[in-house]
Amino acid sequence: MVGMIKKEDVEKVRAAADLYDIVSATVTLKPSGTGTFVGLCPFHDEKTGSFNVRPSLGVWHCFGCGLGGDVFKYVEQSENIDFREAVELLADKYHIELHYENSGNGPNRENNGSKRTRLLEACEEAQRFFVSQILTKEALPARKLLGGRNFSQADCERFGCGYAPQGWDNLVRHLASKGFTQKEIFDAGLARQGQRGIYDYFRGRVTWPIRDSTGRTLGFGARKLYEDDQIAAKYINTPDTQLYRKTQVLYGIDLAKSAIVKKRQVVIVEGYTDVMAMHLAGIDTAIATCGTAFGAEHAKIVRRLIADDSLGAVQLVGPLKIKDQPLSSRIVFTFDGDAAGQKAALHAFGLDSAFLSQTFVAVADNNLDPCDLRIERGNEAVRSLIANAKPLYDFVIDAAIGRFDLTYTPGQVGAMKAVAPLVAQIRDRSLWDAYARKAAGRIGVDLEVMRREVMAARRQMHVRDEDAYAPKRRFDREERRVEPGTNPYANPAARKTLERRDAAEQAYFKIDDAVFIAEQQFMATLIQVPRAIDRTMFGQLTIDHFMTSVFRTLFQVIAAAGGLPSDNTPQGLWMHNLTKAGGPMLNQVINELAVMPLPLPGDDSGNGAQPVQPNAPGDAGAPGAAAMQLRPATAEEQRYATELLTRLLDMGFMRQIGLAKRRMAQLPDGEEKITLLGQITRMETARKDLQAQIYGNTVG
Repeated sequence: MVGMIKKEDVEKVRAAADLYDIVSATVTLKPSGTGTFVGLCPFHDEKTGSFNVRPSLGVWHCFGCGLGGDVFKYVEQSENIDFREAVELLADKYHIELHYENSGNGPNRENNGSKRTRLLEACEEAQRFFVSQILTKEALPARKLLGGRNFSQADCERFGCGYAPQGWDNLVRHLASKGFTQKEIFDAGLARQGQRGIYDYFRGRVTWPIRDSTGRTLGFGARKLYEDDQIAAKYINTPDTQLYRKTQVLYGIDLAKSAIVKKRQVVIVEGYTDVMAMHLAGIDTAIATCGTAFGAEHAKIVRRLIADDSLGAVQLVGPLKIKDQPLSSRIVFTFDGDAAGQKAALHAFGLDSAFLSQTFVAVADNNLDPCDLRIERGNEAVRSLIANAKPLYDFVIDAAIGRFDLTYTPGQVGAMKAVAPLVAQIRDRSLWDAYARKAAGRIGVDLEVMRREVMAARRQMHVRDEDAYAPKRRFDREERRVEPGTNPYANPAARKTLERRDAAEQAYFKIDDAVFIAEQQFMATLIQVPRAIDRTMFGQLTIDHFMTSVFRTLFQVIAAAGGLPSDNTPQGLWMHNLTKAGGPMLNQVINELAVMPLPLPGDDSGNGAQPVQPNAPGDAGAPGAAAMQLRPATAEEQRYATELLTRLLDMGFMRQIGLAKRRMAQLPDGEEKITLLGQITRMETARKDLQAQIYGNTVG
């Protein structure tokens, strides 16, 4: 067994890792206040961004699902790995050598990296092998196929096209010579298990690397070349592995991501050569699914990249104008115009309303796919195809109406009967009524008759009514309902839902009082800018200066973490010490306070409101923000922190004076009462001096 990673190495990785760089690889982040960035949470489905990142402190938190933590926790959650694997993955990314505490059995081969890292390395080495084979004599059929699709050698190199030799175990033997075990090769999806060991999964095929948005190779797609191929399928893909999930990967996302974010447009095609043709024609937002239909998980990835929150809490739905771009924001599917293509378009109806309101369909004449269109008519025809795309709903409804002869009444009725179930599947109440009007006008039937048909179809199909423009409510009405006569205690989940509903809907304690606000703002300032806190004044605080129970406990956590950090403490280490001292019960509280906006202007030095620029991947010489020492506080931050401290100390004096006066009222006249009166006088004087320190003569 291998021991734990040495603590000093963990801190080296923490210091080098750039949280902004890592998160922005998969989430579009936008500045939101001083040093905070906001985007759509990658861990739950949401339409309005509640995912907050504070790179300078190396912390993130989602107010929607409650998840949060440091850079290691983000990698754990996003990669579905444990803490040790997260450290190892980041160590590999930033080229940091790790050392382990041996457990007595000596070094182990796993010291060289986590399993996930080894699988990534195996896929990268397989990609190099396939590319090296494309120029061999055996690969002539592969070069002819690609050349016949109007792809030059430079184009093939750009997209990583390769060739898997026909032999039994060429790749297996190559990877073994590089030090990979049979299990690693098999687990990476590069081999199959036979009676006499493993053998190559990809044989005698053209290959394309399927990468994530950061450019890491996760798997491969491969096209058949020879008639005697034992696998009949024209295209095959890597089977699902720890790295590769077909419902979560998109071919070309590494090439298209930056353009998608900039233009808030994405073009979804059906094949690898179609992606190549699109990009070569100037459509640099093209991607493709890999061996499966476009589904909800793919939609989440796309929505995170094209999300628009320019109006804050107002949900923007539908195609939006994009500055300096000729086309509005949109998701364009290049379905075929045949029955299979229309079926694929109908499949998209299962996606959410906000996504579908931006969805378009592009169909070429003669049902040419983008690659064939480019071959026959050139790059301009490909660009025109995307520019003239039709909204998805219009495409599907028009295709259904177009099958009928509307000259005759039976044709009109048939068209209405065919269209009504399609309109009924449009869940958004605003859109389905608009399309019912549109279809009725085109078919030539009465609007009320069309509405009745649509409503009947909605009831029959149990279509859920939605408002795509309305923000999601915290508690769904159905989830909150408790049947009369039922016992919530018989169902713990129902009891918890009821308790949360009671807490959310009560009207007598909305936590909007000055005491709570002062305590919360102080704790947020202390966590985010500890150097803004006056050490002398902080030393006067005790647990009794806090009334809110969670902040009383948090004050003890700060003491357990060593109190105010020294000025040369790294940002990331300060947060680590806090969360470690707070434990699981308070981690969410600490994370929320760390990303909570403060009513302060940005820091002109670049450490405040300015974005933390991502490092180049693997650039160990450019440490992440978490490696930096706790930044000096601005004058505004110091004033704000001192004001909050004064409020807390003032309230502490007020409570002590109140207790002393109540005690004095219970005492008989005598020496003890006189002594207590003297203490009250001194506290009142100290309170006035404290107030004057901040407010001057304006405070009485």
